[in-house]
Amino acid sequence: MTVAEHRPVSPFDPTDPDILRERMPHAELLELRRTAPVSWVEQPDPGARAGFLDTGYWALSKHADVAAVSKNQADFSTYENGVIIRFAPEMTREELEQTRFLLINHDSPEHTKLRQIISRAFTPRAVGGLHDWLRARAEKIVDEALAKDGGDFVTDIAAELPLQAIAELLGVPQEDRGKLFEWSNQMLSYDDPDIPGDQMTAFMEILAYSMALADDRRRNPQDDIVTKLVTADVDGNGLTDDEFGFFVILLAVAGNETTRNAITHGMKAFIDHPEQWELFKATRPDTAVDEIIRWATPVTVFQRTAKRDLEIGGRQVRAGERVGLLYASANFDEDVFTDPFTFDITREHNPHQAFGGHGAHYCIGANLARLEIKLIFDALADRDARISLAGEPVKLRSSWINGVKEMPVSYR
Repeated sequence: MTVAEHRPVSPFDPTDPDILRERMPHAELLELRRTAPVSWVEQPDPGARAGFLDTGYWALSKHADVAAVSKNQADFSTYENGVIIRFAPEMTREELEQTRFLLINHDSPEHTKLRQIISRAFTPRAVGGLHDWLRARAEKIVDEALAKDGGDFVTDIAAELPLQAIAELLGVPQEDRGKLFEWSNQMLSYDDPDIPGDQMTAFMEILAYSMALADDRRRNPQDDIVTKLVTADVDGNGLTDDEFGFFVILLAVAGNETTRNAITHGMKAFIDHPEQWELFKATRPDTAVDEIIRWATPVTVFQRTAKRDLEIGGRQVRAGERVGLLYASANFDEDVFTDPFTFDITREHNPHQAFGGHGAHYCIGANLARLEIKLIFDALADRDARISLAGEPVKLRSSWINGVKEMPVSYR
């Protein structure tokens, strides 16, 4: 065995949902970065690798390696095994292969074609057109919450604007946004026994709802994003009903869960660092939103599958082996970020990987997410909100979402 083929084995599994339910394992990730930045995670429990045809994956903990693989479509696939690195223990290979319909699990050229169509929903003009509406909604959400003595910050504030934005973007009646909330919760909470519902049932509910919406717009065109997405343009490109359905599933996750958790973690960070909240209220630095996103890292890890034998960080990775991109480690890499464990809303150099790196799979809704986060915290700051914890936050048990289910707070 050559030096490159030696496999340093990670002493823990960064996708273990029991660890992530309790805390983000920053100390362990720091040790990986320092001693074994490319390490093999052996998963002897078949439930930990359900749906995959292997016994583990390579964990990449350094920012440079995560960024490089994110940008390398030629050598790494999302189609082969998808981007989700760990499913429920009952996941079958057939069910995993069905997730290939999601845009994020496409490789080029299919990915390029679909992304070009879907980008119609996220042009600067489309997002800018939502600004005033979203600002008014953010202010209403905040006013209603602050009128109470206390409550759950997640449901009162953090979850509402992303849900309303999705509903407005897609022309979904606002009264149906609760359905999207429940379905997306159930889809992502397969590791958490406290959240009722079945992942596949929720998946099919969103798919059916979305396909019906697409069919309606095709028969009754309107001046909205859905009509633009499902009808052919001059090049004959438009989403089919099922393609639109899978897009909405992705949007419900990427546009709802991640933004909600970024807002929640951001508020917790401001509570823990009151001097940063005072600074934000006084100066509103443009750098604040990206520091909130880096600090939160709502998606802790995605994966790729090697298409050929190659080396990463001096280690031999074989064709077909999975590679975990540990965003929660990369975003605190001391080689890239000055004082990474300091929450600093004035941080200028902040090339975080929280939107999935900067390759072909960079989050298509990143600018909308940034806008929603900014508007919520601007509304809170405008009202001089003095929010404090009324109990410990309850984290989601998940292998890849840095989620918060509840955060009891006082608004007085």
